[in-house]
Amino acid sequence: MSNRYGEYPLPVKAATVARSVGGAAVAPESVRPLMVGGNSDFVVAPGEEVVSDAVETVGSSMAVTLYLAQPTGPATQHGQAMTTTYRAAGDHSADPAAVAFTESSQSWYYLAGVDTVRPKDSKITVAFGDSLTDGYRSTVNADQRYPDQLAAVGHHGPVVNAGISGNKLLTDSNVLGDNAIARFRRDALDQPGVGTVVVLIGINDIGLSGSAGPDGIVYPLVSTDQLINGYRDLITQARNRGVRIVGATIPPFAGSTYYAVEKERMRTDVNTWIRESGAFDEVVDVDRALAQPGDRAHLAAQFDSGDHLHPNDSGYRTVAATIAPALHS
Repeated sequence: MSNRYGEYPLPVKAATVARSVGGAAVAPESVRPLMVGGNSDFVVAPGEEVVSDAVETVGSSMAVTLYLAQPTGPATQHGQAMTTTYRAAGDHSADPAAVAFTESSQSWYYLAGVDTVRPKDSKITVAFGDSLTDGYRSTVNADQRYPDQLAAVGHHGPVVNAGISGNKLLTDSNVLGDNAIARFRRDALDQPGVGTVVVLIGINDIGLSGSAGPDGIVYPLVSTDQLINGYRDLITQARNRGVRIVGATIPPFAGSTYYAVEKERMRTDVNTWIRESGAFDEVVDVDRALAQPGDRAHLAAQFDSGDHLHPNDSGYRTVAATIAPALHS
C-alpha cells in the first residue's frame, strides 16, 4: 500500500483481501485480514509504502478493501484503472455483501501492487509504458489490457502491468506520473523476480511536444535524439541490473488529436531506430502489427477503439500476440 504522493499520514484502520464474486461482493468464506507487523491498524507515512504480512488467499480474482476512518487529503492513486472501485461509508472491510457500496469510480486508491508466491525458477515480465500498456479504452472490468492478455497465455510466467496513462519518457507530471526514466527502477527493475521488461512508451512525448496536456501544462518541444537518449538510459539501467529489455515500436496515430505531419515524422524516425539500432535485446513491432495495410500512418479499423490512438480489445490482443514470442527467445 502506497502513500507516496500523500501530504499526510494515512491511517488504515482495517484492511482485508477476499475473492471477488462480481461487483462489490466477495465470497464470505474467503475474507482474510491484512496486517502489517501483526497489526490490523497501521499508518503509512507520507512518501512511503508498506507491505502487508503474507496471507493465504483463494481464487485469482481478488478484492482488496481498505477502511480509512478519517479524511486522507490527496490520494495516491492509479487514475485510469479500467476496473471499478467501490466505496461505502463506515467500516465494511469484512462485509461480503455489495449493498453498502453505493459509490464507485474507475481508479485504484493506495494499492500499489499484489505480490504472489511463485515457483523459484519462474521469472516476471514487466510491461512498462503509458496508456497503451495501461489498457486505456479497453473494456472496463474485462481485463482486456495487453498485459492481461499476455498473462492469460500463462506459459511464459507472470506479468506485471507498470503502465500509466499519459506517462512520458522524458517529462514529469503531477497528474500523469513521474517520467519513465525516473520511475523505471522503482516500477520495473525492483519488481521481485523480474527477468524481462517490455518498453512501449513515447507517443505522449511526441503527441504533447509543444502542446498542453490534460494536466494543463504546456510541454517543451522534444526531438528524436532526446527520445533515443531516453531509451538508451532505460537500456543502460536494465543492463546494469542484468534484466533483459525488449523495445516495442510506437503504433500509428493519424486521425487522433495528437497527429501532425512533423510528429508522424518523429514517430517514424524513432521506430526506425528501435528496429535497426540493435540497442534493445529484442524488438517487437507493434507498429506494423496494428497498422492499416496500405496506410501505415493509421490504426487498422478492426483494432481502433475510436480515437485513432488507442487499440480496442482486439487490438490489445494483437499487441499481446506480437510480444509473446519475444518472451520465449
